[in-house]
Amino acid sequence: MSTKSTQVSAHPSTQESEASTPVKRRPGGRSARVQDAVYSAVGKLMATQRPDQITIPIVAELAEVNPTSVYRRWGDIDSLLEEVAVAAFTREDEVLPDTGSLEGDLREWARVITDDIVRPHRTRYLRAMVNARDGVMLDACPCWTARREQLAEMISRAHTRGEHTPGVEQVLDHVIAPLYHHVVFAMPIDDDYAERLVGDVLSMRSNAKS
Repeated sequence: MSTKSTQVSAHPSTQESEASTPVKRRPGGRSARVQDAVYSAVGKLMATQRPDQITIPIVAELAEVNPTSVYRRWGDIDSLLEEVAVAAFTREDEVLPDTGSLEGDLREWARVITDDIVRPHRTRYLRAMVNARDGVMLDACPCWTARREQLAEMISRAHTRGEHTPGVEQVLDHVIAPLYHHVVFAMPIDDDYAERLVGDVLSMRSNAKS
């Protein structure tokens, strides 16, 4: 079956130095130039170093900006790394699979996410986010919200085709959460594991129907 895509999955698998730099959020003017430079510097550093090796002076030197500007805007390195990580995982140029069935969409989507988050610099971004949120309980996470919106679109398309589907939260809890959990805790994941998770959540759909 031919596969088409709709704009909103795959992070481009270009060279790691390019893929490590997230899409910028542009506030405008000099502030935008500083942010672009800092985001780019963080992306380059995360491609080669652990988050605990990165400091604001190191970022500022690579970005060729005054460290005071970085401290003034982000406060500390954890806040900076979290913001850049969120930008990296909520890219606006992602493309959702559209294979003609929800099963095909979910299998492809899970494979794309798996291949993305096992890349070393992407794994570092995830762990940096967790570290930055130590002791903090959030009402919402932009990364989770982005995944929820993507799922809602795929499930809506499936409903239009007349398919019986699992719920959005079911897929988040039984596919996305285990993938992120395994990466954060250095447990192995691969495409087979991702597909097994998808199979599990689809079987819940079958059980609910019966």
